[in-house]
Amino acid sequence: MGSIYRSEHMKLCQIFFQSESAYQCVAELGELGMAQFIDLNEELNSYQRKYVNEVKRCEEMDRKLRFIEEEIEKEGIAIPDHNEHVPAPQPKHMTEMEANFEKMEEELIQNNKSSKALLKNHIEMLEMKAVLEHVTQLIDAQHKREAALSISEAVRGEAGPFVIGQRPEKDKVVRDENELRFVTGVIKQSKIIAFERFLWRMCRAKVFAKFVHIAERTEVFSNEFEDKSVFILFFSGDQLRTRVKKICDGFHAKIYNCPDSAVERTRLLDNIRTQTADLHKVIQETLDYRARIVRAASLNLRKWGIMLLKLKSIFHTLNMFSVDVTQKCLIAECWVPEVDIFNVRHALDQGTLHSGSNVPAILNEMETHKYPPTYFKLNRFTQGFQNIVDAYGIANYREVNPAPWTIISFPFLFAVMFGDAGHGIIMLLAALALVVFENKLISMKIKDEIFNTFFGGRYVVLLMGVFAIYTGFIYNDIYSKSINIFGSSWVNPYNQTLLASMDLQGTEAGSELDLTFPPEVAFLHDQGPYPFGVDPVWNLAKNRLNFLNPMKMKTSVLLGIAQMAFGIMLSLFNHLGNRSAVDIFFVFIPQCLFLGCIFVYLCIQIVIKWLFFWVKPAYIFGQLYPGSNCAPSLLIGLINMFMVKSRDPGFVTNLNNGNGTDSVIVNGQNVTYTVIDQCYLQQWYPNESLVEVILLLIAVISVPVMLFVKPFYFKWRHGKGLPVDLGHGSEEHGEFNFGDVMVHQAIHTIEFVLGCVSHTASYLRLWALSLAHAQLSDVLWTMVLNIALSMGGWGGSVAITIIFYFFFSILSVCILILMEGLSAFLHAIRLHWVEFQSKFYGGTGIQFEPFSFEKIIRVYEGLDQ
Repeated sequence: MGSIYRSEHMKLCQIFFQSESAYQCVAELGELGMAQFIDLNEELNSYQRKYVNEVKRCEEMDRKLRFIEEEIEKEGIAIPDHNEHVPAPQPKHMTEMEANFEKMEEELIQNNKSSKALLKNHIEMLEMKAVLEHVTQLIDAQHKREAALSISEAVRGEAGPFVIGQRPEKDKVVRDENELRFVTGVIKQSKIIAFERFLWRMCRAKVFAKFVHIAERTEVFSNEFEDKSVFILFFSGDQLRTRVKKICDGFHAKIYNCPDSAVERTRLLDNIRTQTADLHKVIQETLDYRARIVRAASLNLRKWGIMLLKLKSIFHTLNMFSVDVTQKCLIAECWVPEVDIFNVRHALDQGTLHSGSNVPAILNEMETHKYPPTYFKLNRFTQGFQNIVDAYGIANYREVNPAPWTIISFPFLFAVMFGDAGHGIIMLLAALALVVFENKLISMKIKDEIFNTFFGGRYVVLLMGVFAIYTGFIYNDIYSKSINIFGSSWVNPYNQTLLASMDLQGTEAGSELDLTFPPEVAFLHDQGPYPFGVDPVWNLAKNRLNFLNPMKMKTSVLLGIAQMAFGIMLSLFNHLGNRSAVDIFFVFIPQCLFLGCIFVYLCIQIVIKWLFFWVKPAYIFGQLYPGSNCAPSLLIGLINMFMVKSRDPGFVTNLNNGNGTDSVIVNGQNVTYTVIDQCYLQQWYPNESLVEVILLLIAVISVPVMLFVKPFYFKWRHGKGLPVDLGHGSEEHGEFNFGDVMVHQAIHTIEFVLGCVSHTASYLRLWALSLAHAQLSDVLWTMVLNIALSMGGWGGSVAITIIFYFFFSILSVCILILMEGLSAFLHAIRLHWVEFQSKFYGGTGIQFEPFSFEKIIRVYEGLDQ
């Protein structure tokens, strides 16, 4: 608890390295991860530092490694993680690493270049093969005759759907088929319509086109495939040939020269088939060779990446050191936890030993006024709760840490809003699975952000589930139903004969029997309070909410004011740690008085009302309490306290003087009295008005004490020439300005005074969300599962199976556990950040970020940010 209650003591250390041993010493410190180095060369840019050339070489190797990784990903090969420890490589190994990466990069680049050329040739050969296979049928006599007729009509201006003054068929002059020229090629299927339309318009229908779909795939070695077609274009004249080729280029249609002779086409087709088969073998061998290279590289890629990461991070750290005039010594400054200075010295000794140097590194502890970073020693359990606190702000150095108290208060407040034992069991089992298999899950290095969020907070969820089960039993709420463990403290006061006759009357009248149990006779008051939680009979009562809502509302106020009071008490430890007497006497004590005189007083009233005021008449604090109609109204009473409104003492007048209008038996004696009008607003204990006036005066006086004393005390110290600690957490105190101090104190005072009111009201969310969760759970049970339970026979069994497993269970997990759980989680965070931590927690500190290989590697692997 000591190390997490306050941050560790930090020491600013100065380390002197010999140039030959500096690299290995820094590597050992990186493995230890307990030194945060300070940049002593902030005035220098990146190109003016000592190890800039080494950093450039590392960046170049990093570029080559990223290229290799991209090539591996193109092949769809999984890159396995490297779980074994990888030592930092020596600087003398950089040349070897560079040579290996460069050789692999050149091989892949050359392989890509040759593969690209071979694949292009293979596609062109397959397309040429398709052209030769289809061109014979495209240039037969019938197609030529059709092309000649179409072109002749276009020349005479008769092409198109409408022709004016058509000549008889026998009078038409048909262009000689031997005059026609043709161009063959391949085009994508999706471009055929646009291609044909463009040809018709640009060539004025003087080009005749025919297309044949290619059934065989041309991209054999690619996963991307697009349908293609062979085309042949008939035309007349060289001028049209030029225009046709330009149009083909515009549509990315490839033109292949096809011999006119059928014999030559057959011979060429045979040659292309032979070359295609040979080229297919060559490409396959090339791709197999590439796959072997890439697969071998994938096995070591993560190891190379970690080695390069350590190498680069060490040189980057060395660039933060200053160099003495002899260029033989490096000087570093770093923050080190006081308890780990021995480990740092040992790491420096190991680094000197491994480097082979005879001059050890020297570590000196420095006295400084610099503001230290904040560091807590955490484990797997406490890390999740510390993350909740750190999300609000990093604790100031040696400030009281809210995390130890959050371990209990956060899951408890969550459970107050979520209280359902059944849903808590599901949450507990899910978190328990993450905890039991945590080592296996950590070794899997899952990079999914949502999973890592739940896994990182597994112990938080575990305690949330435990406390949800506890509050569920307190509320006696399990899937919106109650369980009867200890029986009920309520009994039926009506005899069976009366009930039977009333039931018969209700049946004849067509109405439902509705009875009220008088608590004077139906509740077993002598047995004391119910053993644990809420009596199960309230789950059957129609006025269930009328009972539970006030109980939960008052409980929320008690819990909220208790947590706020605890937060103010924790501020005392901050003031003691800062040795600030003015904060203790003129901030802390007035805050306690203000909160106690108003809000703690309200809590005491709530508890007293629960303990003493119920339905039976009794003497309470020496005054006659006639019954529940005179139970004190706490809210209106608090308003009357602020308004200093006069009230009558007690609840009754004319007590046993013969003028009373009512009478009751108290302790076996008959007592006569007259009830005061609005008796629930009167004084319910002797001298209540005087006590409340005194409390109100103390609270009012506390406000100017908080507002004025501290700023004027600082002004007095400044006038005497004494140092003034403004408490802003900076390295220097800065120039004193009374106006700034006064405004700062006024903001804090107003925030505290108004916050006591608004924060108390804010804790009512505990009641509101508990009510919402209980009602949603009840609606889900009534409208889903209850339908199946009311069905009988085989149909009922099937309905229960289907509805329970596919509707009730899914909706329970998705809505009541995930959505409602997230809502309660966020509200619990808000209560801790705003209502609790604002009373004592600054959260303006600096995070301790040591030079750690473990942290750097986790970021590299995508497990941290």
